Amino acid sequence: MSVNQGIVRVGTAGWNYKDWYGTVYPGKPDKCFKELDYLARFFDTAEINSTFYRPPNSFMASAWVRKVAHNPNFKFTAKLWQRFTHDRNVFTAEEVKQVTNGTDPLAEADKLGALLCQFPWSFRNDEENRKWLSNLIGTFHHYPLVFELRHGSWDVDTTYEFLDKENVGLAAIDQPVIGESIGFKPVRTGKVGYVRMHGRNYESWFQKKETDETSKKSPGDRYDYYYSEKEIEEIAKNVKTVSEGSGETYVIQNNHPWGQAVANALQLKAVLGEEELEMPATLLTRFPELSKIARPVENGETNDS
Repeated sequence: MSVNQGIVRVGTAGWNYKDWYGTVYPGKPDKCFKELDYLARFFDTAEINSTFYRPPNSFMASAWVRKVAHNPNFKFTAKLWQRFTHDRNVFTAEEVKQVTNGTDPLAEADKLGALLCQFPWSFRNDEENRKWLSNLIGTFHHYPLVFELRHGSWDVDTTYEFLDKENVGLAAIDQPVIGESIGFKPVRTGKVGYVRMHGRNYESWFQKKETDETSKKSPGDRYDYYYSEKEIEEIAKNVKTVSEGSGETYVIQNNHPWGQAVANALQLKAVLGEEELEMPATLLTRFPELSKIARPVENGETNDS
């Protein structure tokens, strides 16, 4: 959808979650059911998280493109392999090739909205790390880059000026903030805007180990948070600020446990002015309030039904 001068795409971080079955996805889908294919019926973007742990191969990337082909407005964002963000040893040409082999199919199909470089909180603003950023920009300049910088030392004008000059986006992060962590900054640099919603679960955010997905508690307990309608309205205002003057803005909901990211993403789309929204019918059981903003769609039903 258009907000001011830019296009805003709202979606979720990932799509492969066991606890989404029966809530987002059908409880007992048929053998032909494809999670990504299904999710792309309701959203125009999704953040690929698996690429953070290992670079994808070209076959996998091409398969992702095929699964969203029915939605011409769909674009992915993909997280850069952590080798380039969490490891300070000099990377090799072969490691760069591993990334480009799996990213090029997305870019060539015009399905790559952003390559997200997520740095840890320990990555602080100093001369060595600024050089690292410059090296990454030079290495992956042919992709639409976005940096996620979590330490408060980066919250200075020189950071924004540098990124804007290099046409690199800066991710605005909504997450629990403590100490020297950077707070939510609705600032746009470069041509790509990016907002990541991690939730505000202060109680579990700083625990050392996430809840086991096989337990009866929420998987990824630190992301177990459901934004209120008031908070969604607040976020929408910030999204509009980020999107002003940008070519495209991506808003990614990462509060994924039990489909909360999907519900909040739909609510945000509605507040941003999107109309005639559709949603998985299974969501109504857990989030009946969504009936006010979207039409429930059964699995297998087409948009023309």
